Amino acid sequence: MIALIDCNNFYASCERVFDPRLNGKPVVILSNNDGCVIARSNEAKALGIAMGAPAFLMKELLEKQDVHVFSSNYALYGDMSNRVMQTIHELVPALEIYSIDEAFVDLRAMPYADLSELARTIRERVRQCTGIPVCVGIAPTKTLAKIANRYAKKNTDQGVFVVPAGAMPTEILENTAVEDVWGIGRQYQKLLTGHGILTALDLARTNPHWIKKHLSIVGERLVRELNSQPCYELEDQPQAKKGICTSRSFGTPVTDYPILEEAVATFTARCAEKLRRQQSAAHLMHVFVFTNPHRPDQPQYYGNRVLQLPVASNSTMEMVAMAMRGLKIVFREGYTYKKAGIMVSGIVPEDEVQMDLFAMDEKRRTLERKAMTALDQLNRRMGRDTVKVGKQGYNRSWHLRQERRSRRYTTRWEELLDV
Repeated sequence: MIALIDCNNFYASCERVFDPRLNGKPVVILSNNDGCVIARSNEAKALGIAMGAPAFLMKELLEKQDVHVFSSNYALYGDMSNRVMQTIHELVPALEIYSIDEAFVDLRAMPYADLSELARTIRERVRQCTGIPVCVGIAPTKTLAKIANRYAKKNTDQGVFVVPAGAMPTEILENTAVEDVWGIGRQYQKLLTGHGILTALDLARTNPHWIKKHLSIVGERLVRELNSQPCYELEDQPQAKKGICTSRSFGTPVTDYPILEEAVATFTARCAEKLRRQQSAAHLMHVFVFTNPHRPDQPQYYGNRVLQLPVASNSTMEMVAMAMRGLKIVFREGYTYKKAGIMVSGIVPEDEVQMDLFAMDEKRRTLERKAMTALDQLNRRMGRDTVKVGKQGYNRSWHLRQERRSRRYTTRWEELLDV
């Protein structure tokens, strides 16, 4: 049996852990630069606040209904997610972290006759150790576990729903719209509803060969999963990413090259850090900058350049130097820039990098690897960017606008909770 453990209104729940006065009150979290709603508590949903709604258009509603509004606080949310996952991992033999607030769990080796009791134990332990409420859906397959979790959320008092192995859960599938099935996107929904497939039960009873023809092998596996035939195993070891992108919209428009240089250098450092974390190196680097497309009164420009590193690298110094070359090529005077970013691809394992006869000598490259190891260790111990390359600067005037961000209670000494 597979369980899907999903945190309830995760971002809002993180804020409530450190401010219990928010319990029972409407809470919304805004996207980067305080633009749109990206998370809502149940109370906020009941007020009709839509996901993705622009905050500036709802200012009157938010004030009238006394909605508590927060800027996104990813340092807090990321750390709380790690705590939740660690707590779950201590209770189960195998765990796949699916997203920041979801995890699949393999229960096949668990010594529990009553799976509902096990699920309640997990819920209580997570709540006790982290303060975050979760719901647990249990079923024979991942796809059915997703559906079971939806039912668990409908009954938040219990927060547990088990689909027994064996017979098809006809009633559950019949009450699940086809677009609510894991893996069915908007285009697949149009195709399926056009052929009279409106519910998960309709989909489960559809000929797998027809599904394979129209929805590929992925669709066929989905149908088999709905029929309690496991097709997706747990991935307890995360796969290395094939592409990594770091980009941000600026809190204030940027016109000066030195400020843009600091931002791009910082984004490059983040990509290099992620490469080292998964023990990979990248061959290609894509540098891009663009203006605000929502300001047609301003001159518009989109600049980008793909650069190839002589040897696949994950060195912050080497990659920042290459990114600066790309930025000089794409930068144009006279424009007001809204966003910039770095994307790396052509990713290979760092122990399989093929050296270039004319590139940096191996001795120097070995010294750089040692320097990067020391840099990562210091930053993990002392805080991000305690040690960084000079091009990243100290100005940071380009940072996100986060006027309503709560304190980073768990990751900054100076922002610890006052008691």
